[in-house]
Amino acid sequence: MSGTVSRNHKSSGVWRTFRKQKIPQTFAILGIIYLLIFSYVPMSGLIMAFKNYNISLGVMGIFTSDWVGLKHFKAFVNDINFWTIIRNTVALSFLKLIFAFPMPIIFAVMLNEIKQNKIKRCIQTISYLPHFISWVIVSGLAINFLATDNGLINQMLIALGLIKDGIPFLTSAGHFWPLAVVLDVWKDMGWWTIIFLAAITGIDPSLYEAADIDGASRFSKILKITIPGIRGTIAVVLILALGNLFGGGLSGSNFEQSYLLGNAMNLEKSQIIQTYIFKVGLSNGRYAYATAIGLIQSVISLILIFGSNLVSKKVSDTSLF
Repeated sequence: MSGTVSRNHKSSGVWRTFRKQKIPQTFAILGIIYLLIFSYVPMSGLIMAFKNYNISLGVMGIFTSDWVGLKHFKAFVNDINFWTIIRNTVALSFLKLIFAFPMPIIFAVMLNEIKQNKIKRCIQTISYLPHFISWVIVSGLAINFLATDNGLINQMLIALGLIKDGIPFLTSAGHFWPLAVVLDVWKDMGWWTIIFLAAITGIDPSLYEAADIDGASRFSKILKITIPGIRGTIAVVLILALGNLFGGGLSGSNFEQSYLLGNAMNLEKSQIIQTYIFKVGLSNGRYAYATAIGLIQSVISLILIFGSNLVSKKVSDTSLF
């Protein structure tokens, strides 16, 4: 009897708490429903990677088509473009990790050193505005500025006498990776800076005051107080970046860049896993094959994020989970 009363009391307490927090709880429930519908329910379609599925079979064909085991996985590994696609995917993400990842940290430290709040806010606002521009527009701007014949950059360089012929920024395979990294830094550096600036504001101001009393230089305070103070945030962002090494890089932009700026002339460096999946899945209608490739990518990303989290926990005692 007492157990029943206790359970009734707990349930009434939960309901009372829910009524007090009904607005945030409603938003939380809507978020859970969204995840269930768009993230978890579609995972049932992963079974397609192990089946001989054809679009003519409809939705139920995902579950009724014949099993083929690891056929699609073996086909991808034996594909003539396999190593090129893997190389491009890893290299592009790794280059962004090397060059694009430190830039927001450096920029956040530099902004923190500016004492004039109006100037700081103005620079910060200007820096993160490109984040809200879609990659379609960014790619259009890049094409207009970097076109070989009539691009603004090439016209300026020719007018200054620095070059005789236009540089093929958009059609040369050798220029694709640097171009992708530069555009990624320009577009998302300011956005990621917000995270590191927020972490810097959480550092105890008394540490800087004590350093001033001891006569520490500005550079010493950055190295001894600011950087160690945001070490946890850096570790978490780095874990996410490493986990997305086979995905879209730090900002998830690899697909947009490769799809919009990739062409037949730079395909050797621009084709990555995501664009290959899009090509064979939607363009060629090989849905089961594309699902298998996507599953490989997801499993590798999962292993990377768990592995980087474990290493971070052992080395710096900071982890994502």
